[in-house]
Amino acid sequence: MPRAVIAAEAGDASVLRVREAEVREPGVGEVLVRTAYAGVNFADVFMRRGLGAGPFPFTPGVEGSGVVEAVGPGVDTAAPGDRVAWAPVRAASSVGSYADLAVIGAEQAVPVPDDVSLRTAAAVLLQGLTAHYLVHDQHPVGPGVTVLVHAAAGGTGRTAVRWLHHLGATVFATVGGAAKAAVAAEAGADHVIDYTRTDFADEVLRLTGGRGVDYVVDGVGAGTFRGDLRAVADRGRVCVFGQAAGLPEAFSPMELIPRSITVSGGYMTNFLRDRAEVLGTADRVWSGVREGWLAPLVHAALPLEEAAEAHRLLENRETVGKLVLATGGDAS
Repeated sequence: MPRAVIAAEAGDASVLRVREAEVREPGVGEVLVRTAYAGVNFADVFMRRGLGAGPFPFTPGVEGSGVVEAVGPGVDTAAPGDRVAWAPVRAASSVGSYADLAVIGAEQAVPVPDDVSLRTAAAVLLQGLTAHYLVHDQHPVGPGVTVLVHAAAGGTGRTAVRWLHHLGATVFATVGGAAKAAVAAEAGADHVIDYTRTDFADEVLRLTGGRGVDYVVDGVGAGTFRGDLRAVADRGRVCVFGQAAGLPEAFSPMELIPRSITVSGGYMTNFLRDRAEVLGTADRVWSGVREGWLAPLVHAALPLEEAAEAHRLLENRETVGKLVLATGGDAS
């Protein structure tokens, strides 16, 4: 009998339990995948807490990798035996990746090249698609451009740092602690700021001679946003694309006028409007992996039975890079 991690009710990580699970046949526009790895994200944590999830009980997990077992009616983009990875590239993307078998929308399934392992695919696709729009679509990036990235040792933060470094930007990175500082520096950050030791906005202003940075990439939210407005240069941009620490502090648009600051929101599905854009961007991610500069750092590949521990590690900020769950179905 296939297994799945079930959150029976909203609560802390202890509500996550592995159970035997019935698996339905894929419907119209869906595929059934034997999961190899499931990515662990703050989105899963928020859903487990009862913030934005569907009705309980449910199986968390918005991304993963594996091998197609069956396809539903009308699916011509995948076939049994295909190696695929998936991420929430549509606003109504399904959840349920913490399982031996998962039914996902066919539009979510991205072919994984033969020279990319399923472990790597699960660790890099979602963060790579996110980093791509952050560094290519939100603000011009290249030599001479200064960018501040928060949580730079985490999955998305480190990927963004790698991509910005590859494009020649000067990268300022915030982290919590010496071990994470080393990870950010290795990823290519030019200036690493330990927010547990100093005020990051003050340090950015010191390092830039009072000017600030051109662009701020913020997936943290609470506790950083007000500092972002201090750390960004006149005519600069702050992109808020997540809330790992909670909702950003409230502000008035009138506060932006004196310095002509732009604050924007980042949501991946708005930059992947159709299948062609999804596949094209994924190809750029796979190319970066092949060339070495976008290779992910996997903190750990924990067994499915340790999903609760994975959530605890993520919530307590005890991870660097990407955390994945392994189902034992990896034949790559």
